[in-house]
Amino acid sequence: MKYALAYDIGTTGVKTCLFEVDESIRLIADAIEGYELYVYPDGGAEQDPDEWWAAMCKTTKELFSKTDVKPEQVDGISFCSQAQGLVLVDKNGMHVRRAMSYMDQRARKERKELMAHGVQVAGANVPKLLVSLAKTGAVAASVKDPVFKYNWVKNNEPENFERVHKWLDVKEALIARMTGEFVMTEDSAFGTLLYDIHKKCWSQEVCKILHVDMRHLAKIVKCTDAVGGITKKAAEELGLKEGTQVFGGGMDASLIGVGAGSVKKNDTHVYMGTSGWVSTVVDKSIVDASAMIAAVVGAQPGDYNYFAELETAGKCLEWVKNHLALDEIGIYLKKTDVAEDMESEYTNLYQYLSSVIEKVPAGSNGVIFTPWLHGNRCPFEDPNARGMFYNLSIETGKSEMIRAVIEGVCMHMRWMLETHEKKTKTSDVIRFVGGGALNDSTSQILADCIGRTVETVASPQNVGSVGAAVVVAVGLGVIDEIKDAGKLIEADKTFTPNKENKPVYDKMFAAYKELYAANKKVFKMLNG
Repeated sequence: MKYALAYDIGTTGVKTCLFEVDESIRLIADAIEGYELYVYPDGGAEQDPDEWWAAMCKTTKELFSKTDVKPEQVDGISFCSQAQGLVLVDKNGMHVRRAMSYMDQRARKERKELMAHGVQVAGANVPKLLVSLAKTGAVAASVKDPVFKYNWVKNNEPENFERVHKWLDVKEALIARMTGEFVMTEDSAFGTLLYDIHKKCWSQEVCKILHVDMRHLAKIVKCTDAVGGITKKAAEELGLKEGTQVFGGGMDASLIGVGAGSVKKNDTHVYMGTSGWVSTVVDKSIVDASAMIAAVVGAQPGDYNYFAELETAGKCLEWVKNHLALDEIGIYLKKTDVAEDMESEYTNLYQYLSSVIEKVPAGSNGVIFTPWLHGNRCPFEDPNARGMFYNLSIETGKSEMIRAVIEGVCMHMRWMLETHEKKTKTSDVIRFVGGGALNDSTSQILADCIGRTVETVASPQNVGSVGAAVVVAVGLGVIDEIKDAGKLIEADKTFTPNKENKPVYDKMFAAYKELYAANKKVFKMLNG
């Protein structure tokens, strides 16, 4: 039996989990701490790595106060983290500026100068696109891709850029702080869109095209590799034992599918956290440049995850909570504030919201919501796109609007799932994970919207940490490979589509897909 400590570094907080790893993976204790996402009017989105570290220190100590397991009993540490961030660090592993989130979209000028010029396909210069596809299996074409942020810092903050020793992603920055080692796992390296998928190294050709100084790039390691031991200083701050082995871990796009049990070829899972996605396991590089979908390198050597992302999924539900369910002028859905009155029928606001949407018919009486609160990436790339309610009438109330938000997110998942089908087979049964999968109402709406059976797993909000524990299990030799994890992770609940709702959702979905094309010019007028 081994003990694995997993840090799930999300967009809004860290979840620290301790697992017992043997013939199964059992959660012993966990702790959560939030931190800020700094969003700026110019499209910037940043986080402070010191806040990540402080949250890790706090949750690690809190976790061990809940269990008899001692820190010195931990056999390995790993990460599952948000991806495609830009963390520029100095020689001591300390950030030279705040980390630029995957959501940051300030580098419009850099994208245009480096890629979006001349003869283009899907927003990318054709000669450069062909080189990138041949070498990396993908192409930097989105304003949110980290290479453009890298160049934005070079152009706008030369004093910070001068101090850069290495370009790291989120978990790699924390690994450097824990161990003093500068590395990038293969999946994170792929996320930079500079990784040669054939030679398994950084691509000199693509780096040259995108003006990247290769001295800034870290050593590439496997997700299951032991990177190094925790330093004395880091161990004291975290409350752990000096020398405890740290493994590479993986990005959320790699490990959430592992934690969901979707590890075999053509297994498909849907994730609904702050962001959301549809991902299918494939055994080769696949790219749909027109839809901004690419097969990203997976944690299992030789496997890829064909990956389509929605920037704001669960974030839309948070928006509902803050701005629809609880009015900013202090008036509530009911005279009783169910968010605060623990004696009420409902124990929390989310449970109340669930009861509300169950009373509204499928299709929200014709109301549609588009979940593009921070632009959109797939199946169309447009940082100017925004959320909107469509087809409101004098009879429309908050209940319809709240359900429409959930349906809007689920319809976008259907759009990405159907786009997947153009390039690869997807599974008949879909694993649904993330915080959104905690709600049975959302799970049923997803099943109805996509017309497929949906399965959830126990503790679906913890699947990233479970995936990180699997990495430790492989690294320590408890299991042979990541694919062996599938048999350890079984479905907990099953939701079958309601056939009566199919005509409604087919009609709503057809209308939903037309809304972007009809409003593209207006989005640019207002937000461009």
